[in-house]
Amino acid sequence: MSKAHFGLVGLGVMGENLVLNAERNGFSSVVYNRTYSKTEEFLKGRGLNKKISGAKDLREFVDKLERPRRILMMVKAGKATDAVINQISPFLEEGDLLIDGGNSLFTDTERRVAELEKQSFGYIGMGVSGGSKGALEGPSMMPGGTKKSYTAIESLLTKMAAQVDDGPCVTYIGPGGSGHFVKTVHNGIEYGIEQILSESYDLMKRVCRLECNQISDVFKFWNTTEELSSYLVEITQACLKVKDPLDGSALVEKIMDKAGQKGTGLWTVISALELGASVPTIYASLNARVMSSLKSQRQVAEQILNSPQIKTFDLGNSSNGMGPIMDSVVLSSIASYAQGIEIMKIASDEYSYDLDMTSIAQIWKGGCIIRSSLLKRIQDAYNNNPDLQNLLLDPWFSNQVSKRIAGLSTTVSCAALAGVPVPCFSSTLDYINSYRTSRLPQNLVQAMRDCFGSHTYERLDKQGSFHTNWID
Repeated sequence: MSKAHFGLVGLGVMGENLVLNAERNGFSSVVYNRTYSKTEEFLKGRGLNKKISGAKDLREFVDKLERPRRILMMVKAGKATDAVINQISPFLEEGDLLIDGGNSLFTDTERRVAELEKQSFGYIGMGVSGGSKGALEGPSMMPGGTKKSYTAIESLLTKMAAQVDDGPCVTYIGPGGSGHFVKTVHNGIEYGIEQILSESYDLMKRVCRLECNQISDVFKFWNTTEELSSYLVEITQACLKVKDPLDGSALVEKIMDKAGQKGTGLWTVISALELGASVPTIYASLNARVMSSLKSQRQVAEQILNSPQIKTFDLGNSSNGMGPIMDSVVLSSIASYAQGIEIMKIASDEYSYDLDMTSIAQIWKGGCIIRSSLLKRIQDAYNNNPDLQNLLLDPWFSNQVSKRIAGLSTTVSCAALAGVPVPCFSSTLDYINSYRTSRLPQNLVQAMRDCFGSHTYERLDKQGSFHTNWID
């Protein structure tokens, strides 16, 4: 019996769909799950009559694979991944390759690459974006590790990935944990855009008094524009249309307003803080999820703190796409991408990843959750100027700021007066206004620091460090 091209450990929804994707693209597979009943269920169901076999234990699993073995692990990040590595390593041989397709912390991947390369095994930490449907039909994949390890799986990944006009949505990201780092930032950008779209919905509902069907129509219009055409706008439009089968009302209004998170947004913000990157829009989206978790406290506070009577304001109409709100969504989405890129650019230097922003934008154009038409503009920006310091400085993006900043300012002002929180819109306005201000008030901060702690300061008119006795 011929041996399989490819092995999968972990038959969750993502794992199942990825192995079916590989099989559809001509790669025979062997699968293993910690509970064999799950393997049997898959082989008798979705895996029936396909070039997929199962294994009862890891020795059998490894023995069924052709050499060099290519094994994708789709298990929970952290200790579970380390456990699989420890259990399977005794059966591997020189040149075999393990691929972690979960959402692992990039520093864990750095450690695993170093440890397994010492044993002459290859190790790839690969971010996978696209959800269950993307995994089956073609995801965006972000593999990092040694170039030699990537070359061993390139033919497999390029066929499994989503395909766009300029190629497959996969590329070699860089060494060590770079693949998982880029996926972490991808998820941080995703947090930002999800919150941005939620804020626009909230304003249209509470300030503009639109019904969910009307708001859905606005999103439908947005999805026809170059600036906002995207997967997340598309699914938001769809979510707002769905009715509760019990009473025919909008189902989204029955959902508890507590957002979940799995850690990648937090990791993005932590990395930004450690690297000194300014990411207020992304941070605001994370904090909004944290605030949403305080549901019981918020219910009490609404009574004690006298929640305001929501005022109505004219923020456009559906025929013009709710002009000021659309301006706010466009600029906040751009800010979310710009801040994510800023983190990656600093990390590229700090960790010697040599990240290519043009290539990353290209592989995000298809399959992944944050795919959007803006990514073509981001590609163009970094093709035209690989040393671009900030996305906002590119001519097309700076023109968007010039055209839309008044609309964003109007939206934030009206939201504040109406008593509706818009953390991402507010943070984006502060981000842009701060970035385009050549002199900020931190000169006074430096004076205070020198006054209480003799931390010294620099002057505009002289070179060197200075200290003043500020209080006699």
